[in-house]
Amino acid sequence: MSRRIGLMGIGSAIAALVSGCSGAQVLDHLVPHDTYHGPTGVSYGPDPRHLLDVYQPATDTAPGSAPVVLFLYGGNWTSGERAMYRFVGEALAANGIIAVVADYRLSPRVHYDGFLGDCALALQWTLSHAASLGGNPERVMVMGHSAGAYNAAMLALDPRWLAPLDLTPNRLAGWIGLAGPYDFLPIVDPEVQLAFGWPQTPADSQPIFHANAQAPRTLLLAARNDTVVDAQRNTVGLANRLRAGGTEVEMRIFDHIGHVTTVAALARPLGWLAPILPTVAAFVRGESLPKT
Repeated sequence: MSRRIGLMGIGSAIAALVSGCSGAQVLDHLVPHDTYHGPTGVSYGPDPRHLLDVYQPATDTAPGSAPVVLFLYGGNWTSGERAMYRFVGEALAANGIIAVVADYRLSPRVHYDGFLGDCALALQWTLSHAASLGGNPERVMVMGHSAGAYNAAMLALDPRWLAPLDLTPNRLAGWIGLAGPYDFLPIVDPEVQLAFGWPQTPADSQPIFHANAQAPRTLLLAARNDTVVDAQRNTVGLANRLRAGGTEVEMRIFDHIGHVTTVAALARPLGWLAPILPTVAAFVRGESLPKT
């Protein structure tokens, strides 16, 4: 029992740090490097921030069969680097999923239309390169945590962002949101106010505004006691709205984790925090989700 408590203490300390460089460096030492391969620093657009890393499973998969997930990180739309989320790419690749982790421009340099446009470009790159990476272009999903889950939701639910690229959300096999803000007006955080041009922020900036029957398959995961993003209003609220429109929605609300540990639990050394990784992997592969 004491050993278990000690491990929990170490894991909690690491998870609490994962939103910063020091935490990412700790996880980087704990996460294997031999479970994947793939190019890094690939340009998907004209800006220096338009770069992505690819994580292809090291184990053999039938060519053109692997599912592909574009992951968008959080950071209040003001911070984040793709290198900090190697643990996400590794975890997905170790489960037979090709992962793409992309940077995008941040506030205050751009507002929400800027970073959503960037994420749309990253998704276009992922869709167009899925086959050459060994993946199935019909099995591409977008996934995000926190602010990144907002970005993923808007690509999946609001066709305006993909339309300039001659794409539509129905190209997605599904989308996944971890601890995402989907219904957050009025805006009180000064950084978020700047990113969304408050108080002139339109209602259609909110993912919940775009819940409709055409939405792709949806997986929503959150922490019951998330003190950063209200899970009841955002995750449960969006799930209910999507279900009312006929969308297939899987939702899991977890105890004993928080906002940051919702994504940190994807790291295989921290998988005991909550079954985030097996739930995500099962959804992506089209399997029954594990019971909680």
